[in-house]
Amino acid sequence: GIRVVGSKESRTLNERWRGRAKPTNVLSFPAAGGLRGRQIGDLVVCAPVVAREAREQGKALRAHWAHMIVHGTLHLLGFDHERARDAKRMESRERTLLARLGIADPYGD
Repeated sequence: GIRVVGSKESRTLNERWRGRAKPTNVLSFPAAGGLRGRQIGDLVVCAPVVAREAREQGKALRAHWAHMIVHGTLHLLGFDHERARDAKRMESRERTLLARLGIADPYGD
């Protein structure tokens, strides 16, 4: 499922699960059963961070929300962006999926 939270709860979860004491845009929590179950996991989206990022990046709020849901879902499916090669693969998949939704490249200039 998807849960929308404020900055305080996002910070608490991000610190607890990732060791980072600040709110973040989206956190992904894979389900224990992996891809075999009906639900692949949960997303926690911090509405104030997503809104701030959209403003700072000059993006439509709707488009940035869509990007965060796609980004978080790809994490649930096993994608990551820790290494440059993995980031390139994940970003390519994000671009493709968002284009299918009519949303411009989130990494474009």
